Amino acid sequence: MSKNNCNICLSKTFELIYNTYAKSIRRFLFFKTQDADKAEDILQETFVKLWSNCSNVNYDKVKSYLFSTAHNMFLNDIKHQKVKDNYTKQFNKIDNNESPEFILLEKEFMEKLEATIAALPDKQREVFLLNRIEKKKYKDIAEQLNISVKAVEKRMHLALVVMREKIGNV
Repeated sequence: MSKNNCNICLSKTFELIYNTYAKSIRRFLFFKTQDADKAEDILQETFVKLWSNCSNVNYDKVKSYLFSTAHNMFLNDIKHQKVKDNYTKQFNKIDNNESPEFILLEKEFMEKLEATIAALPDKQREVFLLNRIEKKKYKDIAEQLNISVKAVEKRMHLALVVMREKIGNV
């Protein structure tokens, strides 16, 4: 394909990219997840994200964009699984003396919490999960993400604003 005809937003170009990289990304994700269905889901999400950002991605860097996106989605999936596992552990510890209404309300709250976290923009969600789930300090998050502490603070603030709007104080 000539350099002049490298618009990723064109169906034929996008299809060519998919046909070129999907198999190797699927293998990469399967190696990480050891789950074919999960690898396929993340692969599809990766290409959906490419399509959503097609005008912002340089054709010459599409391979690294795809692998980075797939890797980040894999990490987000792990973080989400940790949230679910922590909830399951806590839910199983609940004393059976709790009323059915309380258990139902708690379950609804957790579903709303998970949905709200999942709906956060990637950068805000990443900072929120690193701080609130993995208990990392802002300085450590800044070093890990290679951004300033102020950027971490701003992302966390924006995430908390959304969380408070959707479900109250977090």
